[in-house]
Amino acid sequence: MESRLRVQGHPIQPMLVTFPFGLFVSAAVFDLADVAGGPAFLGEVGYWTAVAALVAAALTAVAGMVDLWDVRADRTRRTAITFNLVNAAMAGLFLLTCLIRAQAPQRGATGVEVATELLALAVGSVGVRLGARLMRQFDRGRAAEPSGFEELRDIPGATVEIIRPKA
Repeated sequence: MESRLRVQGHPIQPMLVTFPFGLFVSAAVFDLADVAGGPAFLGEVGYWTAVAALVAAALTAVAGMVDLWDVRADRTRRTAITFNLVNAAMAGLFLLTCLIRAQAPQRGATGVEVATELLALAVGSVGVRLGARLMRQFDRGRAAEPSGFEELRDIPGATVEIIRPKA
């Protein structure tokens, strides 16, 4: 799978997908601590963390759609579509809990909302597995990358310049 959106030859979407997933996990941890009897501000932090994760998920989805544009109609395309749908489902469940909590004065979570977030994370773990499969398929088609600084010196247009110290 060749990505259209790249930074220094590396696809952007796999870099971006870690942000919403990590923020969703953090939001669930804050909400779980709030429901378990922690300070009330933890529910508020969990809510705003989930909101930040939703923004990051939207940006990641855009990058995923751009990448999907050029994927051949084969198994890789089906995996990429499933990956994006699974991540959208995870984000949708978090969006549902955020919309419900937006009306509350403290925006704290309830047990049902935490259970919904944990379900969303279980769905997201399927997305992580699909993303790993996509990256393995992507890596098969790429040439081997240089593994040391000495090899980088001979690459035309390299972004790392190696200058030997003067003796």
